[in-house]
Amino acid sequence: EGNPYTWWVGKANEKHYYWGGSGPGIQKCACGIERNCTDPKYYCNCDADYKQWRKDTGMLSYKEHLPVSQVVVGDIDRPGSEAKISVGPVRCQGDRNYWNAASFFTSSSYLHFSTFQGETSADISFYFKTSASDGVFLENLGNTDFIKLELKSATEVSFSFDVGNGPVEIVVRSPSQLNDDQWHRVNAERNVKQASLQVDQLPVEVRKAPTEGHTRLELYSQLYVGAAGGQRGFLGCIRSLRMNGVTLDLEERAKITLGVKPGCSGHCTSYGMYCANGGKCVEKYNGYSCDCSGTAYDGPFCIKDVGAFFEEGMWLRYNFHSPGTSMKDLVSRTLLSSADHETTVPDLSLSKEELSFSFSTTKAPCVLLYVSSYTQDYMAVLVKPSGTLQIRYSLGGTREPYNIDVDHRNMANGQPHTVNITRNGRDIVLQLDHYPPASYSLPATSDTQFNSPKALFLGKVIEIGKIDQDIYKYNTPGFTGCLSRVQFNQIAPLKAALRPTNVSSHVHIQGELVESNCGASPLTIPPMSAATDPWHLDSASADFPYNGQAIGDGVNRNSAIIGGVIAVVIFTILCTLVFLIRYMFRHKGTYHTNEAKGAESAESADAAIMNNDPNFTETIDESKKEWLI
Repeated sequence: EGNPYTWWVGKANEKHYYWGGSGPGIQKCACGIERNCTDPKYYCNCDADYKQWRKDTGMLSYKEHLPVSQVVVGDIDRPGSEAKISVGPVRCQGDRNYWNAASFFTSSSYLHFSTFQGETSADISFYFKTSASDGVFLENLGNTDFIKLELKSATEVSFSFDVGNGPVEIVVRSPSQLNDDQWHRVNAERNVKQASLQVDQLPVEVRKAPTEGHTRLELYSQLYVGAAGGQRGFLGCIRSLRMNGVTLDLEERAKITLGVKPGCSGHCTSYGMYCANGGKCVEKYNGYSCDCSGTAYDGPFCIKDVGAFFEEGMWLRYNFHSPGTSMKDLVSRTLLSSADHETTVPDLSLSKEELSFSFSTTKAPCVLLYVSSYTQDYMAVLVKPSGTLQIRYSLGGTREPYNIDVDHRNMANGQPHTVNITRNGRDIVLQLDHYPPASYSLPATSDTQFNSPKALFLGKVIEIGKIDQDIYKYNTPGFTGCLSRVQFNQIAPLKAALRPTNVSSHVHIQGELVESNCGASPLTIPPMSAATDPWHLDSASADFPYNGQAIGDGVNRNSAIIGGVIAVVIFTILCTLVFLIRYMFRHKGTYHTNEAKGAESAESADAAIMNNDPNFTETIDESKKEWLI
């Protein structure tokens, strides 16, 4: 149906279905573009499904999608199907000064450089970003000559100069605002024949030079960037300033200049979307970074899962109480009488929760996650004895907890599964793996407030007081498997345990927590029905690309395996009998050889003898005889 089984994941954690030699949005390989694939019905050589190896290769060069962080290969779990994937290194090229920038914070601040040498030709280009309506970009003066670039208004950029024939000004007017805090490019040129100015992709404004008069631009003062004498300076950011092919080092000069800082803010405007999974973009002088502290992820773009492997009997507890409260104090709180309840129970209730995590296990039943409270309220995610998932809410107002049973699949199959639960008042939305979200609603008599949450447990519930009987039964021996990217509202308990932070004191662990990504990648390939799966053995329309006849059922396959084992056993017995007979009836004798020195390093016996005696001739010494049995 056109849904690819294989894809790769790029910078923004997005799936891409094009391959080397192709381009974004095109579900083809290089051979599909060049129309020379092995099977003309397909757009990749590997889609031909031939018995021989086929290869698709090429360069991925759309840099907004790079680097490649993950490759997912499907449709290989069948006889005779193999896949090999190799990802080459990321190679970057370009001008390292492209982001050399400076930020101007006061209208009187400027950077100064040596005099611009542009007597007969001047080629000036740079990028700017500002929210101010005017300001001078740069200026260099002579006795009467000068050259200047400025933002005259929110929609006008001016290039003016004087080579002795009187001032000349070229103005480019933009139909949109230039002080929109976005990057804009300016390119100004002047030679003995003409001068020109271009802003972004707007039409170039050109002014012809007079046929007679002065042509040399004679300048003596320093070059001022960001301001000029007595005029309003530039407020904003300038980067990649090139003058006659030379990039000026704005950052180094800005480090020692008041009112100017190296680098430029505003990268998050253009690149903040790459901070995934709730990561926050943080401005830096020469770029940006992603703050993943409020997420369950890690890495430069907050896309690396943080997970761990849980052995049997191991558990993790995240306490919602303040870090200064000890476990002993916490226990005494739960044992206090109801008269002290108002002063001991935290004044906190939740009307909505967001819970997401992924897991993999082969053991059922078990407790995946449990949120306790100082009251009788709780929330639990369980794997039932049948391997199906159950979400359980008890918020008060009902005699029995409200259960959501997901009975349509076995979740204890060793495969990674992802769970997303959102509750807002009575409304609950549950999404498993790639399946569409399902909506549920708490009973009308149920409370909608999760009162006084106390702790979050992973793997096992170790709590004082009354615990639901089913949860108590599921609690033994405990969860065995992998949990990853666990997040409850703004709390990431696994990450707090594995990445020391200011909230790590909330975490208590029983057992050794080993970091692992074994539960990180959820199933992303939906199961195919027997009718649509061409590789299903019972499919009447199955068209196998391999020569030979497929084995029809499991019985025949088992018979073939058993027959092979019996044949190996018989062959072993026969070899043993031959060895025993030979040993019992052998004759005594001697076996004497003259082994050449250096035989260990020689390639063959002949080579050993020739290495030992270069003048060797094939003669037999009668005194040295051999008897063979």
